[in-house]
Order: sequence, then structure tokens, then C-alpha cells
Amino acid sequence: MATNENLPPNVIKQLAKELKNLDETPPEGIKVGVNDDDFTTIYADIEGPAGTPYENGVFRMKLILSSDFPHSPPKGYFLTKIFHPNIANNGEICVNTLKKDWNPTLGLRHVLLVIRCLLIEPFPESALNEQAGKMLLENYEEYARLARLYTGIHAKPKSKLKQGGAICESNTALNVDQRNTTLAQNSADQKNPLSSSGAPSPSPLAPSTASSKGTSCQEQPAVSVGSTPVSNETGGVGSSTAPPQKKDGVALKAQA
Repeated sequence: MATNENLPPNVIKQLAKELKNLDETPPEGIKVGVNDDDFTTIYADIEGPAGTPYENGVFRMKLILSSDFPHSPPKGYFLTKIFHPNIANNGEICVNTLKKDWNPTLGLRHVLLVIRCLLIEPFPESALNEQAGKMLLENYEEYARLARLYTGIHAKPKSKLKQGGAICESNTALNVDQRNTTLAQNSADQKNPLSSSGAPSPSPLAPSTASSKGTSCQEQPAVSVGSTPVSNETGGVGSSTAPPQKKDGVALKAQA
């Protein structure tokens, strides 16, 4: 089991400072928890942004820090099941900030803001979940319906994350209910479009029309968080027409 002994003292000191700051002034829609004895795994609960199919959901995720952090980027995973083009079925997050655009000076707050922005502006052109990416491009209403279905089934409020001491995690909250998962998957396989009785799909997540040919998850546009360029979703070369979103007092804006 990883412990703080795997991290240099100066890194532990910096992480403790960052985590204290995140606890005292959390970003909008993000709550962080950590085990004081093990800073190598950082947990966070992310609230689904308003106006998206993830609205009203609470998604638990984790960042795993290697012994080489911050020279190597953390790895990000969603623990809550989610239907999203840029999040794999195993929860893996593919975003440039955690890959080729990583910079040792980037902080945890910066990383978490980028990941929440991923829920606002997905990029289907370089999807890890190919089904979600194709559906978003070809039948947005059905994509939004299915994403809302997953959110309603899986993204329920979690047990609180403790900022000090052992992290309290509910197995019930984190484990995927297999019956509900089957229900959602069966719904995904249906070819019928969204019925007239379904809720209208939100507009901010209109799919990008850029070509996805030859695009990998490393070829993504950037998002500006303040004055610092931030790699955004795993979105290939596409640009979004969605208006800038104000999050935690910081403008998140897609750039071509």
C-alpha cells in the first residue's frame, strides 16, 4: 500500500498546503478528501454542471500520484459510472493536462477544474468510449437521454469525504449496481430516438463538427483557466460553440 514515504518531503509539504487550501476554499462544485497518511491518492466528488446531462449528479473520482510526482502527471479515474465520450468504461480519464501538456507547476486545483470542465464540453472526435462519442455526433438527443439515465442511476450523493484522517467511502456508493448497469446498457442498445415524452436535451453540449480523422486523445484543444492554458477534454482538434462557463470565479473557455 502506497504511503507518504513514497513522496519526497518537499512534495508532501506542497500537497498538504494545496489540500488545506482546497478544503478552506473549494472550487465550485468540487469537494476533495484525502488520507493524511497517504497523499498518493486524492479523492474528489464533482457535482454535475447545470445545463448538462450530468446535472444533479455527484461523481466520485480519484487522482493517483506516482513516486515521481510532480515530474510525472497523476492518473485520473472516475469511480462513479458515467456515460461520457472521454471517460473509458473503466473510469480512465484521457485529458491533455494529465498527458502531454502536463507541467510540474500545475496544481491540484487546476487539474480538478479541467476535469469538471470535461463534463461541460466533451469532445467526441477522440472518444475513449466510442459508443458515447458516436452517439453524441450522430444522435445528440439519444446521447443526452442515456447520459441522464446513467446519472440518475449511478451519480447519487456519496458518503462524505473526510479532509483529515482516514477517508470514509461507502462501498454501496462506489460499487456499481449490476442490475441498474444492465438496464442502462440495454437502453444504450435501443435504436429508437428519444420519445416525445422525454425531457428536452440541454444545449450547451452540442457536438463539435470537426473531423475526427487521424485524431488521438493527445490531440486536444486547450481551455483557459485564468491566464494559464489548460488542456481540456480529450477532444481532438474540434472546437466548441458553447459559451464560456464561469466556474469558481474562473472563466473556462475552449480555444481552437
